Amino acid sequence: MARATVARSCALALLGERRRRGARARDLLRGANELDALSERDRGFAVRLVMGATAAEGELDRVIESHLRRGAKLEPRVRDALRLATFDLLYLGARPDVAVSQGVELVRSVAPRAAGLANAVLHRIAEKDVSALAAARDRVASGTFDVCDLARVGALPEWLCERAVASLGTERAAAWARAALEPVGSWVAANRARVTRGQSLCHMLEEAGCEPAEGPLPGSFSLGAPARLAPSGLVERVDALPCDLAAQEVALSCAPAPGERVLEVGQGRGTKTVLLEGAAAAAGGPCQIVAVESDERRSARAAARMEAAGIADHVQCLCCDGRGLDSSLGTFDLVFIDAPCTGTGTLARHPEIAWGLEENAPERLSALQGELLAAGARRVAPGGRLVYATCSILAEENERVVEAFLSSPAGAGFELVRAGRTSWPGADTHFHAHLVRVRG
Repeated sequence: MARATVARSCALALLGERRRRGARARDLLRGANELDALSERDRGFAVRLVMGATAAEGELDRVIESHLRRGAKLEPRVRDALRLATFDLLYLGARPDVAVSQGVELVRSVAPRAAGLANAVLHRIAEKDVSALAAARDRVASGTFDVCDLARVGALPEWLCERAVASLGTERAAAWARAALEPVGSWVAANRARVTRGQSLCHMLEEAGCEPAEGPLPGSFSLGAPARLAPSGLVERVDALPCDLAAQEVALSCAPAPGERVLEVGQGRGTKTVLLEGAAAAAGGPCQIVAVESDERRSARAAARMEAAGIADHVQCLCCDGRGLDSSLGTFDLVFIDAPCTGTGTLARHPEIAWGLEENAPERLSALQGELLAAGARRVAPGGRLVYATCSILAEENERVVEAFLSSPAGAGFELVRAGRTSWPGADTHFHAHLVRVRG
């Protein structure tokens, strides 16, 4: 009798832990001791399985349930195992006999009596769904696809694919869907506010065995051995910022000048705060940032991170709702709104997003985004600039929010200077950024 491989067994244990804890897959994997015992190859495969089965969850369930008797209920651990095997079959291109055999053994390891059911279901998937997915991929590649094809290829909800096509057009929507399940690259940015550290980050990454290669943006590096970054201490000391190219580009597009007053709304963990200070430092000196975050714990963590980054003297972290900014803050040369959004431009990095979204999420969030934009506009100094950014691909959260703002009383006196989206080859994260300036 065959046995499930160590990588698949590890993936099954981690997928079950994620389900029980309600944890985010990426956060769980970062601290997973189970992965430490695996070879580099097995570790990569286990991570790929967990991330992929999480991202494709709804589509995998649709496929699995299409081969069950109506009303049949699967024990959660059996469902976890079938999801992994189905993802392996459909999206990783595993040999059908291997994927079926391994899937049966995974199910047997948690529920021996369900092994026969698993064998029947997985054989049907291998016989019917593998070829159906291949045909859908051909239609997407030729541009003759419909929304159902796009949803199947990207393992995405159909409603989200409909909105993607409406927002991006067919060609860009197809590229977005094809990339949804691809493994992400590993990028870091130097803390350029520490000039000497920023200049030597490549050397420090080399010493840590991370195999860095200089990227296209100032202070950016891709890592050939990203698993060695965490033990190096570079992230903890905020010498290196795990941050994809799209997020780095948005911070650079703000172009804060030395000595400028900057308001950042939506600080989060403070990554872009450090990037903003680094951009100003590279231009000649620090800027003065007031960073607003509505979540108390995140704001406190960001403040501690500013200390570690060596920029606390130039950054004030405030916990408050960005829609109710106190007039005592005064006005700012630059107001940067990193708006909460659906995150549909970050599916490859955050696999829970697609199947966790409700269909009304874009409209609900666009109302909040408009309120934040209007509030931020009131804090822009004469001649100042307002940058609005999201990591969503949807027009409802980008162009339409900015258009509504400019046509409202709050947007009177402002004009759109620049609007764009990131377009790095192979980018797995997409940001939209709009620069609005006070007329005159």
